[in-house]
Amino acid sequence: MGSPDDDDHPRKQAYHHQTHNRYKLKMLLLVILTNLITVYIFTGPSFNFNHLSGYTHHLPLPLWDCATLSQDLNSTKSELTSTHSQIAELHQQLTSTNLLVQSLLIELNRVHELTTTTNQVSEPLMKTLLNDDFTLGVMSNELKLAIGPHKLPLGYSPRMGSNELCPPVGAGCLRFQDELSQYMTYDVGGECPVDDVFAQKLMLKGCEPLPRRRCHPKSPANYVEPTGVPDSLWATPPDTSIIWDPYTCKSYQCLIDRKNVPGYFDCKDCFDLQGREKTRWLFDNGGLDYGIDQVLGIKPHGTIRIGLDIGGGTGTFAARMRERNITIITSSMNLDGPFNSFIASRGLIPIHVSVSQRLPFFENTMDIVHSMHVLSNWIPDAMLEFTLYDIYRVLRPGGLFWLDHFFCLGSQLNQTYVPMLERTGFKKLRWNAGMKLDRGINKNEWYFSALLEKPRI
Repeated sequence: MGSPDDDDHPRKQAYHHQTHNRYKLKMLLLVILTNLITVYIFTGPSFNFNHLSGYTHHLPLPLWDCATLSQDLNSTKSELTSTHSQIAELHQQLTSTNLLVQSLLIELNRVHELTTTTNQVSEPLMKTLLNDDFTLGVMSNELKLAIGPHKLPLGYSPRMGSNELCPPVGAGCLRFQDELSQYMTYDVGGECPVDDVFAQKLMLKGCEPLPRRRCHPKSPANYVEPTGVPDSLWATPPDTSIIWDPYTCKSYQCLIDRKNVPGYFDCKDCFDLQGREKTRWLFDNGGLDYGIDQVLGIKPHGTIRIGLDIGGGTGTFAARMRERNITIITSSMNLDGPFNSFIASRGLIPIHVSVSQRLPFFENTMDIVHSMHVLSNWIPDAMLEFTLYDIYRVLRPGGLFWLDHFFCLGSQLNQTYVPMLERTGFKKLRWNAGMKLDRGINKNEWYFSALLEKPRI
């Protein structure tokens, strides 16, 4: 038989199990009741937070309104879609901005490299250059004196706008320290080296103007007085009028005869004043060839007085104008011949500048500017446009720009040069175009001649 304790043990276990279940049921009911009260409070008509924090803001929580929840969800989706679109647009703008910034950085780097390479002259750079160190070497005292600033006397500063005067020198000179030092090496007060070709190469590299020198140019031996005007306009000067050292030809007759020599020469037949030069601009064929009298007839008599011929060869255009009491300055380089000396021997005015240099005239001063062949498609477009605007600058209102036999490719005529001239602002008075007869290899080469006017307003 078992003990009484053995009988009581199952009963105790059953009792404790029932008690524990009742306790869990009570807790469950209490939790359910608490949740129901909470739901009732917050889903009621309104809930006043004033009881808690003094605010009277009503927060409706339609937890059981499915239509409202669906409407809010759809609104949220719409706003999210709109946000995604805005983010995509901002991303696209950011990408474009990054590309622009990269392009600007590349351009800034290019400009920085170009500025570093060319050593363009600014006031701080000039002060640096005037110290002992000059780019890669040492600047000579003569070069310092030639390009350095010089103090003005007292009283001149208010009038000049500065207390010192700086001689002009081409920024390109500073790129060629060795050549510039060679050019400035001479005996002060002595004879300058015969280096015309060397100096001109510096000019064509952008070293323009060259610094001035304190030496005397070599004079020709057995110099002969020039022929008087008007005979000198069509007379070949004596060979003793120049020094021939830099040139292949040692006489003017050699220059005249080279028109029959195969090969390329700049203005190869223009030294023969009794040949084609004798008839230039005398006749107007109604096409590419304009006559001087027909051009001058466009303006009232006597109003064309002074002008410029760009790249005027041996000065024949200026000679024609001189016969009509008009003063023309002829710009020329000494390529393949002593052009400047030849022009001067005819009693005309030469000026030794390249086509890339700013014209050394004040604005609104010239009555006429002429150019034959020189202004053409061999000049880079950007440089040519700067030149056209500079011509516009120096012409007076109503002044004439005679663009004579400009050569180019047929495709360039309407695509490049007509729009360029229109941008410059000239008014067309006359315009003719035609294919070149001496087209050589390229069969699509064209000439055009134009008489343009600077507007009066």
